[in-house]
Amino acid sequence: MDLKAVFVVCFLLASSSLAQSPPDKQQQIETHIRQAGEFLKNNRTDLAAREFGAIVALDPNNVDARSNLGVLLYFRGDYAQAAPQLRAALKLQPSLAKTQALLGMCEKRTGDIARAETDLKESLPRLQEEKLKVQTGMELIELYYGAGELEKAAAVIGLLRQLKPADSEILYTAYRIYSTLTDEAMLAVAMAAPGSARMHQLMARELNRQGNTEGAIAHYREALKIDASLPGAHFELAELLSASDPDGAQKEYQAALAVEPYDEKSECRLGESALRALDLKAATAHFSRALQLQPGDADAAAGLAKTLIAMNQPEKAAPLLERAAKLEPFDASIHYHLAMVYRGLGRTADSRRELAEFQKAKDMKEKLRQTYRAMRLQPKPERPDPTVPE
Repeated sequence: MDLKAVFVVCFLLASSSLAQSPPDKQQQIETHIRQAGEFLKNNRTDLAAREFGAIVALDPNNVDARSNLGVLLYFRGDYAQAAPQLRAALKLQPSLAKTQALLGMCEKRTGDIARAETDLKESLPRLQEEKLKVQTGMELIELYYGAGELEKAAAVIGLLRQLKPADSEILYTAYRIYSTLTDEAMLAVAMAAPGSARMHQLMARELNRQGNTEGAIAHYREALKIDASLPGAHFELAELLSASDPDGAQKEYQAALAVEPYDEKSECRLGESALRALDLKAATAHFSRALQLQPGDADAAAGLAKTLIAMNQPEKAAPLLERAAKLEPFDASIHYHLAMVYRGLGRTADSRRELAEFQKAKDMKEKLRQTYRAMRLQPKPERPDPTVPE
């Protein structure tokens, strides 16, 4: 379905409009309505537009005729002629959200940017049709992006992502906005505080993204020399050290909690370390505290579930894994452990379903790895789970 189909052309005019016209004028209007309907059925939009124009000439206050004429002129590409018709209809009936959205698109195409922004922005929250809402949002984003108002563009793209989270055009637009914001923020920090702890942290994150782990670690250490209480730095350094220096990572996670006592991610990592060492009491304490701090943390729920499995309590582990799977549907490890728990509980069909989800998540992860390799970027460090098959 294209955008044109969103605008349903109304053939029947409001009874109040007809009642205000003399009988002979009413008859003429009704004739033009019928003719417009026939022309539209036969896809003769040019002739239908002529009929709606005739109705407007007979009754300038006819909202339906103004709107329909504006719609047909817009989709014919005659934006300069469409805008006055849509604007007149909107003035007569301000509640017409679709008309206002289309008017904003007309104004954007004719260079009336200030009016376009107002009409697109005001109509967006009132639109009901998904396709039109997305199109209106994308048009508004183009205006904001062109004007350098990236924060406003980011707010709109956030709304569209909630509406259609898997739409590639929306996701690409989000990437373009967020990456531009990132570049601007990097430049601003570099100019404002080139030797600061935050600048070193920023450089560390960028180097890690590019796959330069050694350089990233060096910059994190430099940042912490300048400010040992730098929020986020201890945790981020620990994540990089976890594969090559587990003891060093452990110290950094502890340091992160000393700086930020409500850091549930560091609690999770310490819980994972305790679980690997089979210190189930400590693991339970860390994961439970992480869940208390953030009930929506999938790592905390899954970690506590794995601890319960190690304690031979699969019936308590199942609801935690189910919660984690809802929070992180693409985490292969969660689906695998849930499949094993279901199997142990005799829920064979559920176990098969989760194994299928496990394989799908694994395949998706491999595709992401290939994409990262092609882009020469470093993916987020993975925490190996020896209980999950490769």
